[in-house]
Amino acid sequence: MYDDVVIIVDRLGNQIGVEEKLNAHRLGLRHLAFSVLLYRKTSDGFEYLLQKRALNKYHSGGLWTNTCCSHPRPDEKITQASSRRLYEEMGIEDKLNLEEIGCISYCAKFSNGLTENELDHVVIANIDDISTRLNPDEASDCKWWKEDELDANLHTHRDEFTAWFTLVYNKVKQHIHNLELNS
Repeated sequence: MYDDVVIIVDRLGNQIGVEEKLNAHRLGLRHLAFSVLLYRKTSDGFEYLLQKRALNKYHSGGLWTNTCCSHPRPDEKITQASSRRLYEEMGIEDKLNLEEIGCISYCAKFSNGLTENELDHVVIANIDDISTRLNPDEASDCKWWKEDELDANLHTHRDEFTAWFTLVYNKVKQHIHNLELNS
């Protein structure tokens, strides 16, 4: 029942209702979302696990983005929803120490008439390695990107990434680099 609805919020993030997911995107209604970005530290620096969205997604198909993203159900905490979608999209069954680090807000209109207008909770986990089993309806590929490689690609091939990814990535990158400075 809840798979097809999103939580509609006001400009302050207060829940004001629910709406059928596709209709909310047609109308451009502001709704709750979450974006998970898994990362690891190697001897060469930080790496981030990205997925390439399946071509048949209702928008942004074939583009690189964070590890997973979706919408929480009305009865779900953000980290619970994140765990659920990591499994549903990426086949990640491991119990991760997920941490919510804040929100981003963005609005993006797509050529198919849909609009993402999201208050997007950013969730991270620091992991060494992980086993994935991609759901082909959600993701066509995934790979670890080195931070410098990702920075360069975002500069030269921005159109190969989703509208929200740069905002999510910059928030995560700033957070983990601040942790490094303070440790």
